[in-house]
Amino acid sequence: LIPQQLATPATRDSLQRIERLKKHAEVTRLKSLADMRQVAEEISGRRIDIEMRAGVSGRLYGSVTNAVVAERLAEMTAHEIDRRIVQIPESIRETGTYPIQIRLHSEVTTDVTLLVHPLGVDPDEFMASLEAAAAEEAEAAEAEAGETAEETGADDSEEGAAPVEAVEEPSAQ
Repeated sequence: LIPQQLATPATRDSLQRIERLKKHAEVTRLKSLADMRQVAEEISGRRIDIEMRAGVSGRLYGSVTNAVVAERLAEMTAHEIDRRIVQIPESIRETGTYPIQIRLHSEVTTDVTLLVHPLGVDPDEFMASLEAAAAEEAEAAEAEAGETAEETGADDSEEGAAPVEAVEEPSAQ
C-alpha cells in the first residue's frame, strides 16, 4: 500500500494532516447543510408550473420526470439542482397537480406542488378549473350519498312489500 501511495506511515505530520482534513470536511458539510436549508426555505410550499403538450383528455404526449422538475427548480432558485433529489414515485403522464418531495440533503427535505398544464393554457386558469372540477365532484358525491341514505330509509318503511325469492331454473339435461 505504501509504494502505491494508498497508505502512509503514522508519523506526527501525517496524523496532523488527517486532523486538518477532518476539520475541513466538517466545515464544508456544515456550509453545505446551511445552503440546502436556505434553498429549502426558498422553495418550500411553492408551486412549480410545467407546461406540456397534452391531448383533449389531459393525457400528456410524453411524461414529466424528475429531470424536468429539477431543471425547472434550478431556473427558479438559481442553484444547481440534481435530478436525483427530486422524489417522484413514477413519471407523470397526465395534467393535474401532484405533491413532490425534494430531498436536498440527508437532513433537509421539503415538499412542493407540481402543476402540469397543457400548452397555451395559463397555469392560474388551469388551477382554477381543476379546483372547480374537484368541487363539483365533491358536491356530486355528497348528493349521491344523501340519495342513497334516503333510498335505504324509504325501503325500510315499506310494509306491504313482498320478499323476493330465488327461483331455480330447470336444467336442460
